[in-house]
Amino acid sequence: MPVMVDDVMKLLCSVSGERKMKAAVKHSGKGALITGAVAFIGGLVGGPPGLAAGRAVGGLLDTWMTTGQFKPIPQIIMELPPDTKQKLYNEATAILRDLEWKDTVELTKQVMGNEFVKQQLLVTLVKFLKG
Repeated sequence: MPVMVDDVMKLLCSVSGERKMKAAVKHSGKGALITGAVAFIGGLVGGPPGLAAGRAVGGLLDTWMTTGQFKPIPQIIMELPPDTKQKLYNEATAILRDLEWKDTVELTKQVMGNEFVKQQLLVTLVKFLKG
């Protein structure tokens, strides 16, 4: 059973890696709040031109604050604790139930050649990581 869990985790890494997916590790909500607050203050102080300037300054501040706060999804998957990997495995195997494979290479080849299955796995992965 653990080999199968590892197979599916490697598959999910391949699928998300192909799309170069990244996720905010932390603080992305705080960055958006700061951008909005700076834009709001700029709008109060300078009207429409102040709003535009506030958005620009807030966006730069947000970019500076979130630099390095995004990790590739494959890295996040591999760092999951075993019980969380098992939950993700259970959700992914519901999609993969009709496929048969002997190893990770065979499984990955089948999925990468099937856009529908690949898309279902990506949707499942995004929902799982959100929460």
